[in-house]
Amino acid sequence: MTTATCVLEQPMTPARQIAGELAGCVSRATVIRHAEPLAKHTTLRVGGPADVYVEPASEADLAGIVKLCSAGGVPFFVLGRGSNLLVRDGGFRGVIICLVHANFSRIEIEGERLHCGAGAKLKNVAVAAKRGGLSGMEFLEGIPGSVGGALRMNAGAMGGQTFDVVESVRLMDFHGNVRELAPKAMAVEYRSCATLKDHIGLGAVFKGRPAPRGEIEARMKAFSEKRWTSQPAAPSAGCMFKNPGSIPAGKLVDELGLKGTRVGGAVVSAEHGNFIVNDGTATAREVLELIDLLQRRVQAERGIELQTEVEIIGEG
Repeated sequence: MTTATCVLEQPMTPARQIAGELAGCVSRATVIRHAEPLAKHTTLRVGGPADVYVEPASEADLAGIVKLCSAGGVPFFVLGRGSNLLVRDGGFRGVIICLVHANFSRIEIEGERLHCGAGAKLKNVAVAAKRGGLSGMEFLEGIPGSVGGALRMNAGAMGGQTFDVVESVRLMDFHGNVRELAPKAMAVEYRSCATLKDHIGLGAVFKGRPAPRGEIEARMKAFSEKRWTSQPAAPSAGCMFKNPGSIPAGKLVDELGLKGTRVGGAVVSAEHGNFIVNDGTATAREVLELIDLLQRRVQAERGIELQTEVEIIGEG
């Protein structure tokens, strides 16, 4: 892989200068925008702007971007489809990288394996597997995220989790070097993959098992019906807290009578206690205050420390 080498002359530069440096490192097909509102890129619909927002058109362009940022000490964050993420109201001081270009969204079936780019929607992965008569990925259908985000968070639903069906991951370090790793060589945990905190997931090979298409469709339909009857339709980041070992977080919140608790436009969902929804007027600050309120109540009444599942980034 050929990549451009770029070096900043100063440790930090104003946003427009950073964007100018980026433009010199990438192809013309890469999208670069200033002061991009991140609320429209997250499922919770809150958060301030990014200094610079970039959609690289290729792995070579992505390598140029991360090498520039690493060399210059410019903070950067790789954004998926914006679920499981809370951006503070002050926005992000640095570069947001979003792998939504078609080159990162391919899905190809080879026998019992799906080769998927980081930008591929999880729903599309599940549908492609169904069409190929491959079972095991039905649970992905209802997760509103991308392959890259699912790998980073080891996203899960309906009793399944991403790394249960991943055979290998293609990733890039912050110097632009690319390699492939098996899950056993990665630091995979419940709702986390530490390896992808200092690497960028470029794609993955999912391994399915042959099954009648009718059976796959039935499971996907059952999962979909369960999701729509138990989870809110209003904007949310997905499950807000990790499940403690002793009790699911949503059940814990429900037992304490905290459904419907509100801070401004941020509300604990009436459908599921582990969801905080945006009524259309919420700010990130209000969501954070509601998170803190729930954590304090649970700690005081049950002695359990609730840990957030969502990733929180940006300036207050």
